[in-house]
Amino acid sequence: MNLSQRDKKHNWHPYTQHKTVPDFPAIVKGKDALLWDENGKEYIDAIASWWVNPFGHSNKVMADAIYEQLTTLEHVLFGGFTHNKAVELSEKLMEILPSNQQKIFYSDNGSTAVEVAIKVALQYNYNSGINTRANGELSVAKTKVIAFDDAFHGDTFGAMAASGITFFTEAFKGSLLEVVRIPVPTKGNEEQTIKTLENLVKTNEFAAFIFEPLVLGAAGMVMYSPEVLDKLITICNQNNVFTIADEVMTGFGKTGKTFASDYLENKPDMMCLSKALTGGTIPMAITTFSQKIFEGFYDDDTNKALFHGHTFTANPTGCAAALASISLLQTDEIQHNIQSVHQSHLAFQSKIKNHPKVKTTRVLGVIFALEIKTETQESYYGTMRNKLYNFFIENGIILRPVGNIVYILPPYIITQNQLQKVYQTIENALKIV
Repeated sequence: MNLSQRDKKHNWHPYTQHKTVPDFPAIVKGKDALLWDENGKEYIDAIASWWVNPFGHSNKVMADAIYEQLTTLEHVLFGGFTHNKAVELSEKLMEILPSNQQKIFYSDNGSTAVEVAIKVALQYNYNSGINTRANGELSVAKTKVIAFDDAFHGDTFGAMAASGITFFTEAFKGSLLEVVRIPVPTKGNEEQTIKTLENLVKTNEFAAFIFEPLVLGAAGMVMYSPEVLDKLITICNQNNVFTIADEVMTGFGKTGKTFASDYLENKPDMMCLSKALTGGTIPMAITTFSQKIFEGFYDDDTNKALFHGHTFTANPTGCAAALASISLLQTDEIQHNIQSVHQSHLAFQSKIKNHPKVKTTRVLGVIFALEIKTETQESYYGTMRNKLYNFFIENGIILRPVGNIVYILPPYIITQNQLQKVYQTIENALKIV
C-alpha cells in the first residue's frame, strides 16, 4: 500500500469532499520551487504551497536558523516570561512595519491573528465603557464589524464572520458576530464602496473595518487601488472605527513591497501577519497594534487586560525562523528576484490578455491572475476548476484555480525556465476549457 492509499485511511484534509476526490499525490521531497512525489514525479510549486514558501523548499538558511534554535531553546512559555528571540523579532519588525505599529501580539496562524484583532477592537470599546454600564448594557455599543464582500479572513469564528464566501460559513451563520459587508472597490465601483462605508460608520455601531489590502486572495486575487483604500481608512479614522489590515497573504513581499500597507498614505490601526512570516517552516502568526490601542488595555484594572493566549505563543523556534525569513527577504538577491518575477508576469500578461478565452488579467508584485470567459457563473470548486486543477497536476504544475480564475503566486526563487513552463501550461489549459 503506497502513501496515498495509507493517507486515505485516517487523514481528513482541508476544504475536501473526500467522497468525490481521487488519491492525493504524496509529496516526499522538496527543493527550491520543486516538489517530488513518492513515485518520483516532479512538480513546480507555482503557489508557494498556499503562499507560505517565498524562499522555496528545504532552504538551508532557514533550516540552519531553526536547528540552532532547537539546540539552544526550543520553547518556553510566554506567559510570565520572555526570551531573546521574541525581543529580537519585535525589534526587527519595528524596522519594517509602518511607523504607527508599536505592539506585537504573537499567536499561531492567520485565522487566529484575525481573531485577536477583532477581539481587541471589540474589547477596546468595552474597556472604554466598562465604568458606565447600566443594567448590564454598555453605553458604547460598538459591537459590529465591516468587511468586504467575498473576503476571506480565516476559519475561526470571528474570522469566519468577517469572511464573505458563503459556503465556508453557511452552517455557522447563526453563531457569528454581526458583520456588515461593503462592495469591493474594484475599478468603476469605488464611489459605491465609499458611499456605503460613509453611511455605515455614521451609526456609531461599528468597532472595526477589516480588509485584505489591495488583493482579495481567496476571492481569486481580486485587486483594487491603494488610493481608494486610503479614502476608506480616512473615513474610518474620522468616525473612530478601527482599521484592520489582514496581511496574512499579502505580507512579506507578495505585492512588490514588504507589506501591501506600504502602498498607503494612511496606515491601518492593526495588521495581521502569518503565512510567509516564517518562510513556510513553522506555524506562527502576529497581530500588530498602534500604541493607542495598547493603551486601551493598559490599566490598574486586571479585567481590562487582553485575556487571549496560545500554548506556543512567541515560540522561540518560530521567532528564529521569522528572523531568518525577514533577513532573507531583505537581501539584494531576493529583492531582485521579486522584481524579475513581476516583470515576467507583465510580459505574460501582455501576451495572454487578448486570448479569445481570457476575460481579464491582473498583476501585482509576484501575483498574476487571469479570468477565463464563461457562459455561466462558475462555482468555487466547480467543474471547470476541477478540470483545470487536474490538468495542472497531470502536467507537473501545482496551481489551485478559484472557479474560473487561475492565479500564480510562486516562490521568489523560481527560475525563469520554471516560470515559462507554468505560463505555457496555462496556455495549454485554455485549449481544454
